[in-house]
Formats: sequence, structure tokens, C-alpha cells
Amino acid sequence: MKKVKRNKFINIWFTEVKGNNISLILLCLSISVFLISSIKCYAIELSSLGIHVIPYPQQVTLEGEDFTFNNQLTIVLDQDFSAIDQFTADELIKDLKREWNIDAKITDIRGDNSIILTRHNAPEMLGGQGYQITTGKDELVIKANGEDGLFYGTQTLLQIIQKARDGYKVPGLGILDWPDIQKRAVHYDTKHHQDKKSYVKSFIKDLARYKINILVWEWEDKFAYPSHPEIGAPGAFTLKEMQELTRYAQQYHIQIVPLVQGLGHVSFILKWPQHKHLREIEASNWEFCPLNEGSYDLLFDLWDDAIEATPGSEYIHIGSDETYELGTCERCKVKAEEIGKSGLYFLFINRAAEHLQALGRKVMCWASPMGWKESKSPAKGIKPIKGLVFTESYNYNTPDFNYVKEAKTLGYETFAYDPNPGIEQLFLPFFYRIRNNKKVIGSLENSYNLLTSAAISGVFDGMINTSWDDAGLHNQLWMLSFVTSAGYSWNGSKPDLAEFTGSFFKNYYGNSAVNMEELFYLLNEGSYYYAETFERKVWHHGDVGKTHLPDLPRGDALEYDPFWNREYKEMIDRSRDELVKMGRVLQIIENNKKSGVKNSYDFELFRTVTEVIRHTCLTYLDLSNLEYAITEAHRKTFTNHKEAYNSLAKAQNIIENSLKRRQEVFNDLVTTWEETRFPKGMSTKNKEYFWQQDRARHFANRRPDMSYHIYDEQLLDMEGYLEKLKEYMEYYKDAYLD
Repeated sequence: MKKVKRNKFINIWFTEVKGNNISLILLCLSISVFLISSIKCYAIELSSLGIHVIPYPQQVTLEGEDFTFNNQLTIVLDQDFSAIDQFTADELIKDLKREWNIDAKITDIRGDNSIILTRHNAPEMLGGQGYQITTGKDELVIKANGEDGLFYGTQTLLQIIQKARDGYKVPGLGILDWPDIQKRAVHYDTKHHQDKKSYVKSFIKDLARYKINILVWEWEDKFAYPSHPEIGAPGAFTLKEMQELTRYAQQYHIQIVPLVQGLGHVSFILKWPQHKHLREIEASNWEFCPLNEGSYDLLFDLWDDAIEATPGSEYIHIGSDETYELGTCERCKVKAEEIGKSGLYFLFINRAAEHLQALGRKVMCWASPMGWKESKSPAKGIKPIKGLVFTESYNYNTPDFNYVKEAKTLGYETFAYDPNPGIEQLFLPFFYRIRNNKKVIGSLENSYNLLTSAAISGVFDGMINTSWDDAGLHNQLWMLSFVTSAGYSWNGSKPDLAEFTGSFFKNYYGNSAVNMEELFYLLNEGSYYYAETFERKVWHHGDVGKTHLPDLPRGDALEYDPFWNREYKEMIDRSRDELVKMGRVLQIIENNKKSGVKNSYDFELFRTVTEVIRHTCLTYLDLSNLEYAITEAHRKTFTNHKEAYNSLAKAQNIIENSLKRRQEVFNDLVTTWEETRFPKGMSTKNKEYFWQQDRARHFANRRPDMSYHIYDEQLLDMEGYLEKLKEYMEYYKDAYLD
């Protein structure tokens, strides 16, 4: 248990007796203990009560009586409640039933077992998003100044209820809470997949529980643009569906901000032949030419559609980062010499912003505060248009955030950029990353270091957590990252990272969840093993070589080159080790499923990821045993042709079983993931999916479907090896056994 802080009254006593005799000090200690037990009002850590709240409230005191109740509650609203307050109360009733099996109803009369929701007489310092919770024997009161704050108070309430001997309780406590950063955004990237509408709604509710209030949705071709229907993928959300989701999110105090990429990242647009003439260079579908008037004609159409699809939203995000070819075409090359590449970039951004600001939207872009001055090719005579919102920076000139402060004085909004945890395949490097073959701190510690300082600084208008879909992970696998950013952007002061991580596992998966940190660490490790097998790592990380198959037998004497087990000894040993660890992961998953954890679907996702890693381990061991079987056949060919043939049949069986297991594991993953998403690369009767590789070499875009998970193994061509082995076996059989 953490040390309890003394309240101000007790501190006065300690000050007065300082330096006096020991008996007086003991007397004061006795009085202090009496006051604590009588007044029961002092700061306390919620974890000491077995409560795991995220985000952690700004101020918590142990005071008043426990609010105890059975499974019947009444909820009392102000007489002048709004429709939004009504929704908050209705949602509280649903969640109390779903999460705690508590029945509640709305009434206008206070009584026993009452929850009071009021927007009167709340402390002014709470602002519009803050709230106050106080408990008494018969009632619990949530006060707020604004509709946001009242909703957030109920989300905290749902996290502090505990089971008691004869029902339920909320320990006697007082909470005063408000956000350090006012706008807290999650970037939701669906460039390489499309989630079902039901999943999007559940995701929105999850984010709302943790007080996220902006969802920056990079939907690329997953929206059916009315102005250019060719761009939307088959099955893309329609205008009406996006409007429905936008209004749904607003009920949960989240605005959906459309992210329709502008200058760069636009292969979903420029892959289409009719738009090819707008490319910066003909060979790359990645980037618009900023000096081509047609670029703006097309993008304005798409952005206008996006605005219509998200009624009531304050922002639009135009992306525009990773402009690899900027200033390459002949016209742009000349212009870049005149105004700099950064100037060319902001020439485009300003033109876009003028159009979008006139439509009433604030314009976000992936740009760094003061980046136009500090870049390798700074802008000359071009300044960003006033009112832009900068949502990216890998260096804020920490610890003083000088660039942010300078940008704010010039009239720009800035969001603290909690960078993408990683583009690692299958899982995320939460606990450690590998850079230059060395372990370095993981994404959780990176987020903690950035966001605690950013939140406490008070200089940021918002925070954005990014989740690039490059490696094609399931969106649920990002949840720890999303909630970490939510927690520390709301409260940058506490708890420490170790306590937060433990609280997340209990909060999100329930108190019955066990060994979760071990599970995540092992999957962190397993993802690096997976990435370094076959040719996977080369896709985004450079030249790392490739795995070959063992040598095929040949000739009359069943000749072969016995190199494989020597060449790949290190990987074989690593595969054996990793296989044991993945067995442990499966055991943890099964134990948690049996215990009745919350969000149990996540454990099915963990299982499919584990099975892919485990299959990869077994494939290396299969290839090892394959060579041993060929070796055995080679040795026996000089003593017993039938036994030699049987050894070849053993080799055949090894390959066939490996291929069968691969298909089973892959099918299981696809089936499980598609419970919440549409088939990747889906075509419909009205439209064929049009796939084209883009310049960025995203791992998830190697294939139009989900076979990117096994594509590198497919490149081994074990099927071709099997056919050649069968041909040799026929030859051997004809030569020696018939």
C-alpha cells in the first residue's frame, strides 16, 4: 500500500510540535489518528482500495460514508435536464445492468439508493469536462458544470463500484476531476481493412469510457464518396452510414474527424487510371502534384463529401505527410528552388485550408510546429495559413516545448503527437522495441515520457495517439496504446507507468484477469521472432536475407547437400525456445477465458496471433526434420531401398502436415478476425476490388487479402518442393522397388 498523505489540518499539528518533547509528539500522533478516523478526509490512492480507474482522477480523498446499495437504484436528474443529460442517464442504466446486473430507473424523487446527476452548484474550476463525486450512506452525487462532465462522471462511477457482502458499494470518497489536455484524440486507421459498423460502435463506446473525445478516422477508400464512386472500395460505408456513425459518436461526446489524405499517402486515389495524370511522377501512385490544378478539383470534391458525412464535427484532417516525391516533377522542381520544399508543401496546405476553412472546418495536417522553418528545406516567403492545427512532431524541442509555444503565439493549434507504437507484425512492441539489433524502451514508456510532460506543461491544445495500419494488425490489439494515451493526456501527474499498466489489465479485462503482463511481453517477443523469419523483416526493415528450403534428393544414389540444419541452427534453436513460450501464452489465454474475463474477444485474437507464431516455430522444426528424413533416406539407399523409400515418404508426410497446419491456422485467423470486419479485398456483385501495390511497401498491402500473414512462407514454395519430391519418389520407386 502506498504512503497516505496527511491533510492540511494534521500538517499544522506536526508543525506546531516540531522540536518539542517526545511525549507531546506522541500526543499529537494520537490526536491525528483520532482525527483521521473521525473526519475521514485525506488523500488516498484508489489502488489501495482495489479500485482501478482510468484516467486516474486529479484529486481523490477518503471522506464521508460508504454508499451501499442492493441491485436496485434510482437515478435523479435535474428538473431542467437536457436531452444529452437524459442520454447520459439512460446509458448509465444500460451499463449498470450489463456490467453489474444492477437495475436502475430514473425518478425525480431522492430516496434510498439514489444516484444524483446534477449540473448545478459544481465547482467552477472543473470547467466543462470536469466533475465531482461525493458519497453518502443513501446517495451518491455527481456534479458537473457541463454535459461532457456529467457524462465523464458516470464513466468514472462505473469503474469505482465494488461488490459487497450484501450487494454493492462505492467506498466513502470524494473525487474532483478535470482534464489536463482538453482535446484527446485517437487516430483510427482503416486503410488496409474495414471494420463492421457494429464494431465501430463498440470501439466508440470503449474510447468514451476512457474520456477520449475525438476520433480521427483515416478511412481512405472505406467511404463511398458520392462525387467519385470509383474511389470507394466495395462495401465501403455510405454517406448515410457515416452520418449515422458521426451522430452515434456525438452521443458519447466524441466527434468523428474525417482524415482524407491530401498531398501524400494517396495511392487509394491515384491508383485509378483516370486520375493518373495528377501524380507528381508517373511511376508513383503515392503523391499528388501540388501545382496541378486538377489535384485541387478532385480533392475538394472528396473533402466536401467528407464534411457532409460528418455533420457537427469541428475539424477535418488532410494528412499530407510522407511526401517522398515532393518537388520532383519539372514544374515543382523549379518552384522548390524558389520557395523551398517546405514552402511547396505549405503552398498546397494553404490552398486546401482556404477551401476547408470557408466551409467552417478547422484543418488538421501532419505537420510539426515551426517545421516550415526547421526543416531540411525550409520555406522561403511562404507561411502556413492562420488557424492550422499541427498534429505531428518527432521533436518538440523538449523539455521546454519551444516550437509549440512559438507556434501558439502565431495563432496555430498544436496537438501532442503520441507516435505510432510500431509497425511490427502481428503484435505491438509495448514493453520493448528492437533497434539496430538492440533492445530499447517500448511504446508504453515512450508514451508515458511524452504525455506526462506534455500534459503538465499546459501548452498543448490537444493530444493525438496514432495507430498506423501498415502491418495489418487487428484494431483491438492497439487498445492498451489508446487507453495509455487517454489516461496520461487527461492526468499527466499519476499514476506511475507500472501501476497504470497493472490497472489497465484489471480495468479492461476484469479483476479475474491473470498474467496479462507476461502474456503481452511474450507476444511482444514473439512478434519480433515472427518478423525475423523467412523474408518478413525485409519488407520494412532492410536487407536481412531469406530462408531457403532443404536440398532435394537427386540422382541414382539419392544425393543431396546436407547444409540446412547447420545453416539455420540458430533459428532452429530459437524456434524451439519460442515454441515453449507460445505454449505458455496459450495456457494464459485459456486460464483467462475460463475465469470469465471481460472483452473476451481479445483473447481469441491473442490466440490466433499466437498460433501463427507457433506455426512458424513448427515450420522451422519441420524443415529441420525434413532434412533429417532426406539424410536418413540417403544413408539407407545403400542398405535397403524399401526403407530408404519409407524415409522419403516420411519427408513427404512432414511437408503435407506442415502445409495442412498452415491452412488451418490461417483459416482460423481469418474467421476470427472477420467476426468484426469485412473480408479484406472483398468484391461485391456490383463492384470488383481494385488492388495495386503502393510506393510505401506496407506489409499489409503486399497482398489484396489477409494472406500477407503467410505470404513469405508461401514464397518458400513448399508446394513446389512437395511435387518435385513426389516426382523423385516415383523415379526411385520405379528404379528400385518395382
